[in-house]
Amino acid sequence: MDNQTVLAEPLITDTAVIVGILMAILGLVFYTSSLSNKYIKGFYNIIPPLLLCYFLPGVLNSLHVFDGANSPLTAVGSRYLLPACLILFVISLDLKQMWALRKRAGLMFITGTVGILLGGPLAVWIVSLVAPQVVGGAGPDEVWRGLGALAGSWIGGSANQVALKEILQPSPKLFSSIIAVDAVVAYLWMAFLLYGASKVKQFDKFFKADSKDVDELMKKMEEKTQANARTPQTKDFIIMLALAFGGTGLATFLASPVADFLATNYPQLEQFSLTSGFFWIILFATLIGIALSFTPAKELENAGASKIGSVLLYMLIVTIGMQMDISAIADNMGLFVVGIIWMSFHALLLLIIGKIFKVPFFYFAVGSMANVGGVASASVTSAAFHPSLISVGVILAVFGYAIGTYAGWLTAILMQMVSPI
Repeated sequence: MDNQTVLAEPLITDTAVIVGILMAILGLVFYTSSLSNKYIKGFYNIIPPLLLCYFLPGVLNSLHVFDGANSPLTAVGSRYLLPACLILFVISLDLKQMWALRKRAGLMFITGTVGILLGGPLAVWIVSLVAPQVVGGAGPDEVWRGLGALAGSWIGGSANQVALKEILQPSPKLFSSIIAVDAVVAYLWMAFLLYGASKVKQFDKFFKADSKDVDELMKKMEEKTQANARTPQTKDFIIMLALAFGGTGLATFLASPVADFLATNYPQLEQFSLTSGFFWIILFATLIGIALSFTPAKELENAGASKIGSVLLYMLIVTIGMQMDISAIADNMGLFVVGIIWMSFHALLLLIIGKIFKVPFFYFAVGSMANVGGVASASVTSAAFHPSLISVGVILAVFGYAIGTYAGWLTAILMQMVSPI
């Protein structure tokens, strides 16, 4: 990331105006995607609406219409909208059906983790044979230090990345470059997975996959919704939002003292991200949603709880998209090559295991994003298949947070071993 990019003054700085732009993007995409014009339908057959909601804010951010990376809306998305929508999605959780999905979902998640853990050292070794200066460096500028922080992000999430940044101490300049690689490579991979979600039948045919368990869960949820659906009243919406944001508040209230206590008394747990407040917010929000699924609150799904959750999720998507700097793809091209090779190995390993075990593309996608993107991206990717599947992505991503720092540290050590001297 060059100085010009860092210092560029955004055209719009008023948060209220930016919110208006982001909501207008959502409205435009949803309105046009519902039109019957054959050309528009053809466009959306190629570019899914979900993907467009993600990239349009990224384009505006890249053109410096606003500064997404430093906007307060990014924190609003992760701290308020994400836990709130998770509660609304998990509130209708069917644990029996979830348990039936455990084997193949777990297999692809572990495969994705191994793909990142081994892919990093492999990418560094390959690039060192051709351009050792790209993956060399000295002291804080040793590239493996920055890539180690990236490994934490791609196995767990941003909390793991920050933890590894403190452990490995890459220079600020190197870390800024790594952030660009993280955003562009991971977001482009996510774009492919979102596209794949719109072509899931073709991908499942390629894998010769039996998606019976996934289809049964979606069918059961749809039938249950249709059988019990009712016209929601104002009080239903109020109760849904009260549970969603009240649960988010409770999760945040519980998370802070737990994280502080562990950080003070057991600082060694930082390597497992257990001292991260965000980790505990997501964990407690998920547990609150699961607890509510055993109460009459579960019936709120009949009034459209997951639909309200979807609205919050799409609002989250545009706040994630506004952080993407598409222009960064032209900077630090050497490190982008490392990132692309790394992600390609991750994808190839998932492809091989998926093909061998005939795993549905859903498990391929969510197993990857639970590693590479964390809770937010895993939720978005799961939702692209069906809202009832979001719980799978959430649970896997939370587990990714738990192991991300340790596995990322191991990846960093392996990259250090193969880095040019």
